[in-house]
Amino acid sequence: MASMLLKKMAMLFLLLILAAVASAQITEQCLECICKKEGCGSQVGKCRNDVGSLSCGPYQIKKTYWDDAGKPKGDYQTCTKQFECSKTTVRNYMSRWGRGCRSQPTCEDYMRMHNGGPSACKPGKKMYKATTGYWKSAKKLCGL
Repeated sequence: MASMLLKKMAMLFLLLILAAVASAQITEQCLECICKKEGCGSQVGKCRNDVGSLSCGPYQIKKTYWDDAGKPKGDYQTCTKQFECSKTTVRNYMSRWGRGCRSQPTCEDYMRMHNGGPSACKPGKKMYKATTGYWKSAKKLCGL
């Protein structure tokens, strides 16, 4: 009887975790908007110096961002210069940090986080204000 109850509780716990992860998934539309805002196709295979460090690939990813995303598929520049690996990096990063915004992050939250880090999606935080221009520009660019 006790083992049956434990199994049911474990299953419920697993379902809650899966629901939380699913709610923090970035949409294709939002990924496309981030890519468009960052230069997308014109940046494949390229890195450029941006605010004192390299930003690479179609999503203009910095090394610390790639590290936070779990260092997907090889080394930093090899991954982030490629479209698919760069996209995986963004997905991983948003999956890791998105739940810190609200239970169901919006594209605005993801855009702000991409530009200013995990705290940028939280009103009242310094990076929230600092990413307002980025969000407004992306919103207009992508028709969001």
